[in-house]
Amino acid sequence: MRVKHFRAAAAPAVARWVQAHVTHPSFRPDPALYPFRSRWLDASVGRVHYIDEGEGPPILFLHGNPTWSFLYRGIVTWLRRRFRCVAVDYPGFGLSDHPPGYGYTPPEHATVVGELVRELDLRGLTVMGHDWGGPIGMRCALDHPERVRALVMANSWYWPAHAWRLRTFSRVMSSAPLQALIVRRNLFVERILPRGARTRLPEEVMRHYRGPLSTPSSRAGVAVLPGQITRASFWLGEIAYAVPRLLGRTPLLLPWGVRDLAFPSRFIERFRADFRDVAVRRIDARHYVQEDAPAEVAAAIEEFLGGRGAAA
Repeated sequence: MRVKHFRAAAAPAVARWVQAHVTHPSFRPDPALYPFRSRWLDASVGRVHYIDEGEGPPILFLHGNPTWSFLYRGIVTWLRRRFRCVAVDYPGFGLSDHPPGYGYTPPEHATVVGELVRELDLRGLTVMGHDWGGPIGMRCALDHPERVRALVMANSWYWPAHAWRLRTFSRVMSSAPLQALIVRRNLFVERILPRGARTRLPEEVMRHYRGPLSTPSSRAGVAVLPGQITRASFWLGEIAYAVPRLLGRTPLLLPWGVRDLAFPSRFIERFRADFRDVAVRRIDARHYVQEDAPAEVAAAIEEFLGGRGAAA
């Protein structure tokens, strides 16, 4: 199947096509914007990129769609003075491999993140998730509760999507015409990402989001995730059932962009219902709060963890 035939294809065919046409774009981040040493995990599915900066209590940063560890650059630069900051790129995102046979689904991503946590032997861990990083991070925390001391969730969720906005977004973006635009025109990066930020993203920042997704075959992971909002309902239901029972006493910080239409502030109430110790920082930002207000998010994390004795 050629790229020009995507418009008539069923959405799941995108991932199958890409598995046979995998390419990994050669992209090198600008050290002025991404001043970190790249590290690599030989995961069970392929080579996975991550950064590991600073010393102190560890924080694991998990991105969503269509971003990668670059999203956390401002937060990591701030927090690495007092914390060990680990940020990973899921397979098919950022600088990680695009493994043949990989489905780019959230359960698969969560498995890879778990491998990294065990390989680095992260303990006393704070898990921060954004967008899809929320349920992926919750799954990781549920699988390793003995390692986790706190959670930070920004404009995310972890339960089956009932909100009409999310369900509609999932159906529309996983339709054949929109899948074709995601794969052929890089729709997520060119249109959805800029609209998810309150401030205009500079061209050099956009270049870092385009770079790892510069070819149609590199966009499989981005294309698969929208449909998973509804297709992964059973997996999300398992997480939603377990979270209040196994993680309900874990301290939770919600640095929330209040201008986010996809994840409005009312989502905070679901977190409050499942967790006993919840701190909320409402931020004048849209969905990509890390781009709009990195210093404010970092300060909120530092204050939250410092108040709980997590910082030396």
